[in-house]
Amino acid sequence: MLPFSLQAQELKEVDPWEGFNRKVFEFNEFFDRNLLLPVTEGYIAVTPEPVQTGVSNFFGNLDDFVSLVSNLLQLKMHNAAQDTSRVVANTFFGLGGLIDVATPMGIAKQDEEFGQVLGYWGVPSGPYLVLPFLGPSNVRDGIAWYPNVMIHPTSQMDQDRYYWGLVALWAVDRRAGLIETEGLISGDRYSFIRDAYLQRREFQVNDGMIDDEFGDEDDF
Repeated sequence: MLPFSLQAQELKEVDPWEGFNRKVFEFNEFFDRNLLLPVTEGYIAVTPEPVQTGVSNFFGNLDDFVSLVSNLLQLKMHNAAQDTSRVVANTFFGLGGLIDVATPMGIAKQDEEFGQVLGYWGVPSGPYLVLPFLGPSNVRDGIAWYPNVMIHPTSQMDQDRYYWGLVALWAVDRRAGLIETEGLISGDRYSFIRDAYLQRREFQVNDGMIDDEFGDEDDF
C-alpha cells in the first residue's frame, strides 16, 4: 500500500518540526549507510536462511509478550488470550521461540505495544518526530518507547555484553526485514517514509480503521 499524500495545511499540523526532523533523518541515514546496512548485508551473506528465520522468530516471540501486556491494558481479552497462546506454544514447543509453531496452528499475531495503548485511551499522537537511531515516530510513540523497553523480557537481563549483543542482533534482524521494501520508496525519501509511517500508525491504533483526519474512513 502506497502512503497517502498530505496537503500543505495538514503538513504544518502533522510535521511542524520538519527542519529538525530532516536533520535527524539525515543523521540516521548516514548511520545506516555507513554501519548498520553493511553489517546487515554481511549478516545476510554469511547466515543461513533457517538461522535468520529462527532469529526473527525468537524476537517475534519476545514481542508477543509485549503485545500480551498491551492488549491487557486495552482490555482486549480475546487478543490477550491469543498472545498468551502464542507465547506458550512458541516458547515450549518452538524451542524458546526459534520456531513459530503458533502461526500454522491458526493463532494470529497481534503486534500491539504501548503506543497503541495510549492511542486506545485517547492520548493524541502529537507531531511527527524522527528519533535518533530509532527513526520515524511521534510524540506519543516517543513517550511509549520507555514503557515498551521496560515491558520487554530482555529488560530483565543484566545490562552486560549479552544484553547489548541481543540489542545489536535485534537491530540487524529488523534492518534485514526492511531491505526488500526499499524498492517501494520513490520521490523524496523523507516524505515517503513519514507518510507511510503516519498511515501505518493510524491503521494500527484504530485496529484497521483509517480516521477521517487522513481521508475517508476505510476498513482494511
